[in-house]
Amino acid sequence: MQFPDGFVKKYETILGDEARAFLASFDDEAVSAFRINPLKERQLSFSDAIPNTPWGYYGKVSGKSPEHVTGLVYSQEPAAQMVAQVAQPKPGMKVLDLAAAPGGKSTQLASYLAGDGLLVSNEISSKRSKILVENMERFGATNVVVTNESADRLAKVFKGYFDLIVLDAPCSGEGMFRKQPDAMDYWSVDYPSQCASLQREILSDAITMLADGGRLVYSTCTWAPEENEEIVQWLLDSYHFELIPVQHINGMVPGIDLPETARMYPHHFKGEGQFVAHLQFKGQNKAGKFKPSKSNLSREQISLWQDFEKKYLKEKLTGVLQVFGDQLYLLPEVLPDIGKLKIARNGLHLGTFKKKRFEPSFALGLALKPSQVKQVIEIHQEDFVKYVAGETVQLAETLPNGWYQVLVGGNGLGFAKVTGNTLKNYFPKGLRFQVKN
Repeated sequence: MQFPDGFVKKYETILGDEARAFLASFDDEAVSAFRINPLKERQLSFSDAIPNTPWGYYGKVSGKSPEHVTGLVYSQEPAAQMVAQVAQPKPGMKVLDLAAAPGGKSTQLASYLAGDGLLVSNEISSKRSKILVENMERFGATNVVVTNESADRLAKVFKGYFDLIVLDAPCSGEGMFRKQPDAMDYWSVDYPSQCASLQREILSDAITMLADGGRLVYSTCTWAPEENEEIVQWLLDSYHFELIPVQHINGMVPGIDLPETARMYPHHFKGEGQFVAHLQFKGQNKAGKFKPSKSNLSREQISLWQDFEKKYLKEKLTGVLQVFGDQLYLLPEVLPDIGKLKIARNGLHLGTFKKKRFEPSFALGLALKPSQVKQVIEIHQEDFVKYVAGETVQLAETLPNGWYQVLVGGNGLGFAKVTGNTLKNYFPKGLRFQVKN
């Protein structure tokens, strides 16, 4: 591999005798992996598990497979999986993923929360926030709000609020050189220092959003000390933090002069490059006054939703119902009023109010477990191929008319209407694709 000017010399200085093995590892193939989604009711068995992880496996998954389309699996390389595993939020916690797109760490954080508590997944890029929304919806997380904001604007709303903040910071991307060689085009000897300046700026705002005793997980996909240990040392020197030791598993090595942190090098760790540090906040932040989110539905809208809920669901959904235009959302109960922020996904999208009726959303059919729905219909591979291409499906039997949760492999693929022996197609037009035999 042809490295940028200055890169080899830098890591020969940092790694010494290990530099040759480190640089040689860039000629190896990038490591692919995925996680299974514990929020899904029907699970599958996979081989080649990543050691010491609850949900990780080596290997590739097709983006056109039923397992991917129903959110049962999420592609994420092994080193990136370690960040949320270090964070490990407990159910009921209030969590912020500050730079969340495309969604790997957020989906993993949602796995730990298991539908209890709040996850705010933020992405400053409008384009990338749309990808984040799509991935969070497919995963079926019900207690997630996706925001499209800068850290300073979030900080004005969430002062002293979060129990845990994860920042996988924008960085020089050295750990992605093998997987994404074009990342080298941006690299220069001075680039890590430029990134470090932005990282300190983001962290300064993030810290104001930590609740007393809250935790901060800071990570990058680079090896540059300027963006890693030097940032952590700045946090320790400038704020009231203590390091929580990261368990060094699967070939992780201690950080430079900060053994509580962890580095992932491809000649030691089966994956790409990552750095992670875990800190506990020992200072005090004055919590803001948080107005609770309130329902804004009309009586007619409440009635239409309750009619649908009673007819098609086995249990009532908990949360705050809010309507935006004709779109109905379910917000986590602990979410304060965030009306001043740019919101990409305001909780779980339940569906659309139409004239005298309510139509359930694709997202709701992904999020609900089949055991929560009164009417489900399983389709097999042949019909799955037709359905994701936008075709109607002819059923082997005539069923009562109405809404059914479509299942593939035992997990939801949205809602669709059945009329006699015809399953009408409600797979979103923007997501449709052809599966080649």
